[in-house]
Amino acid sequence: MFTLVKTIKTGNMKKLAIFTLATLAIALTSKTYAQASDEVTLNVRLHPIQTIIVNGSQKTVNLDYITTDDYASGVELEQEDHLSIYSTGGFQVSVKSNSSTLESAHQDVTENINASEIQITPSQGTSPLAGSTLQAISLSDQDQPLISNTIGGVGRTFNIKYEGAGGDAYVNKYFNVENPTTYTTTVVYTIEAQ
Repeated sequence: MFTLVKTIKTGNMKKLAIFTLATLAIALTSKTYAQASDEVTLNVRLHPIQTIIVNGSQKTVNLDYITTDDYASGVELEQEDHLSIYSTGGFQVSVKSNSSTLESAHQDVTENINASEIQITPSQGTSPLAGSTLQAISLSDQDQPLISNTIGGVGRTFNIKYEGAGGDAYVNKYFNVENPTTYTTTVVYTIEAQ
């Protein structure tokens, strides 16, 4: 630009001023339209959520031995939609007893019932989850897998059937100090991510 200014004659100062202004306008315009950019990382972070709910109207399960056939054949009780689960992704439901035996709260009852004499069998409820692996178990004081799936679900329900022993196994477990003689344990269901 300096070389150009030197070659322009003094009489052409007006032209030089216009040329300089035009050059500045082009330079300013190009800076005005210059763009800059930057980036941000967007993460969608999915944390695992597993919940399990026992049907509120089924918090107590009674296996009642009333007839001779009950003692001979055993007693079973199916609890429909007993468990409701919510799981983000695959899950496993395990079950255990809080004790290896069912015991009476009455001090004069010295017998107990082995938890392993109780069978627990899951089945699909009214809101099933396709592809679920369902496994019947003998109750124990150790966690055992009962229901599992590689996918999750919302509000999926499972029926649970409880079965007590037959073969007159409990004939000598009745004591005339309470009616009925009641043996109790707490059954714990746990869900965890797979």
